[in-house]
Amino acid sequence: MDLDALYQEIILDHYKNPHHKGLREPYEAEVHHVNPTCGDEVTLRVHVSGAGEDAVVEDVSYDAEGCSISQAAASVMTDLVIGKPLAEAMSVHETFLALMQGRGAVEPDEDVLEDGIAFAGVAKFPARVKCALLSWMAWKDATSQALDQTATPVTEETR
Repeated sequence: MDLDALYQEIILDHYKNPHHKGLREPYEAEVHHVNPTCGDEVTLRVHVSGAGEDAVVEDVSYDAEGCSISQAAASVMTDLVIGKPLAEAMSVHETFLALMQGRGAVEPDEDVLEDGIAFAGVAKFPARVKCALLSWMAWKDATSQALDQTATPVTEETR
């Protein structure tokens, strides 16, 4: 099996068996992002504990509609950031972003990106890069909002 076929299999597996899908509580921020080029959408919630250097990504949940690339990217992204210190999760985000913006010339770091390396081939197709980055940009946006929050996590009781 060649590398491209393996990568396609990883993407299809995350698309068919998404990880962390379904909106959960508690959360500090919820965002809704749309890729106007193709209609992909994601609603994403972030739950962060701690502050400053002690901040940890406790949970990321989402509901998404769209192509297999955007859906699989959301699944992979949640696997890569949940449970990590925020600084490490942001570093993973930057590594994935560099891969996507490299137009296929960036060698993916499997130790950092794990299943995210499967998107290396997607980087060769600029029209699909936005699909792969949709959930990552939503995560960065929601995380930024969560850090701005000084209130307690949003739950049914605090709405």
